[in-house]
Amino acid sequence: MKKFRVLALVLIFASMFTLGCAGMTETQQRALSGGAIGAAGGAALSAISGGSPAVGAGLGGAAGAVTGYILGEQERRR
Repeated sequence: MKKFRVLALVLIFASMFTLGCAGMTETQQRALSGGAIGAAGGAALSAISGGSPAVGAGLGGAAGAVTGYILGEQERRR
């Protein structure tokens, strides 16, 4: 049950962050969305595998934000 609570909190915070993208550039939106998706995925995978969901969320969020930024910059340059 604790794993479900952590996942639910991550998803709630991820949705709050992605809904606040109105005044951002496309690159910033992609970085924020990637970070939120990565954090949710990292927390879920860590919770399922028996690790720390907080560490998984941090690592997944960082990887997702970097990936989103890179993809946003590539799209902008086209």
